[in-house]
Order: sequence, then C-alpha cells, then structure tokens
Amino acid sequence: MAYAYLGPEGTFTQTALRRLLSFAPPGREPVLRPFPTVPASLEAVRRGDCRAAVVPLENSVRGVVPATMDQLASAEMHINAEVEVPVSFALMAPEGVAPKEVTVVHSHPHALGQCEDWLRTRLPGARTRGATSTAAAARAVADADAPGHAAVAAAEAADLYGLRILATDLGREAGAVTRFVSVAPRWSHPARTARERTSLLVSLGSAGPALVPDVLNEFRTLGIRLSWIQSWPTGRALGSYHLFLDVDAHIDTRPLRLAMAAVQALGLDVRFLGSYPRWPAAA
Repeated sequence: MAYAYLGPEGTFTQTALRRLLSFAPPGREPVLRPFPTVPASLEAVRRGDCRAAVVPLENSVRGVVPATMDQLASAEMHINAEVEVPVSFALMAPEGVAPKEVTVVHSHPHALGQCEDWLRTRLPGARTRGATSTAAAARAVADADAPGHAAVAAAEAADLYGLRILATDLGREAGAVTRFVSVAPRWSHPARTARERTSLLVSLGSAGPALVPDVLNEFRTLGIRLSWIQSWPTGRALGSYHLFLDVDAHIDTRPLRLAMAAVQALGLDVRFLGSYPRWPAAA
C-alpha cells in the first residue's frame, strides 16, 4: 500500500504522513513514495499508483500553500484526514562552511518567508534561492558542495544529507505549525468522532465576492461554526473566486445539509471535499 508525499526524504510532509500512519490499524507495512512537487504527488494518486497523498495546506505564519489550493480547486479530490506538525528550521551547510561565509541560502519559499527576519539580520548579504521543498534544498546543497551555499530545513535533514547545522530556531514564530491533509480520489468515510470537520468549496460565479455575506449567513443562521474561510481565484477573470470553507460539523448532520442546500439556492455550486476528525481529536 503506497502513500505519496512531497519529498525527498526529510521533509515536514514526510513527518506528517508518518504521524497519520501511526494511527492507522495494523496491517501491511506501507510504502512511502516521495515526489518532487505537490501536483506530482496528487497525480500519482489520480493514476492509482498511490492510495493517498499527504500535502501541506496552510501554515500558521505564511498562510495557504498555493499548489495545494490549486489542486483542490481544479480536481475532484477528497480530504480524508488532517494532521498538524510543528515546524522549526535550521541553517545547514557542508562541513567547513562558517556562517559568515554563507552567500546563498536555499529553501522552500514558505520556509524562507518564515525565516526572512533571521536571514536579513544575521546574513544580510546572502541571496535566497527557492526549492521545491526544504529537504530538496538540503540535498541540493549537499550534492553541489558549492562554496558559500547553505540550506534552511528541518534539523533532521542535516543528518540525512551529511550537512552541518550552523544555527537553529530561525523561524519568526516559535510555535509555527503547518496543517497537512491526506487527499484521495474518493471520500473514505473516516470513523466518526465527537469532533468533526467538513471541507467545502463554493464557486461564487459571476456574482463574485458580493454573495460572500449571504453564504456565511446561511451557516450562521443554522448555528454552524466556520473554522476556516479562504478565497481562491478561479483563474478565469479578475474578481472570479472560489470560497474554501471548513465547518465544525459532519456532512451527515441535518443543519449542515440544510446550509448547503440554502447556498445552492443562491445559485452557487457547492462541492463537498470531505468530512474527517479534527486533528486534536484524531491525535
């Protein structure tokens, strides 16, 4: 049984996948397959090569992950689980490189954004270079062995790729957390708990943001708590948006069904993305 994740080995996504699998019933040893990008990992699931893909959805400091949002908005995929992973970053480089010698820092754009204050004050002359993941940055620095090049990644990546840690706790916020979701072509009806979350995608159509208050009011009127609201462009025109909603209710509850029907009565399309245990309940 194979599961896809944003690789290579040593990413926070791999940590998220391992956390989710630790709560799975005993069975055959799962195969963890790394992929270079979020779209590539989800494409492996669509092809049937992997059962599910674990991908980053949002970070408490830098917000949503565009690649994941695009995929959820454009493809018929479903969320079956979520997991939250604390993220802490280290600066690492090949043996013999001193911090004052670092001229180029590689990492994923989200990681660079979370560490920009530290990098600006401690390495003011260093340039940054984006990578598909933090572990990919560490591996690239190790393989190139270029003078002055370093990576920002999870501390574990240093051991994996033979790098030396130059500094730790680079992030802007000590309690930074990334939320990951497990995505598959079909909703798998996860076991019910007392704390459920349902993800929905509302296409606002030609009315655009003007109908957002009406959409939100339908949930408020029925006493349904919204825990996440995120607009996302459809790509068709300026002012054309999808609305991602997370609600604290299961899809089988009557109030949620009524709210969805009321939103559809406004002439809007509502797509069900999945119901699953909220992470504290799953953990």
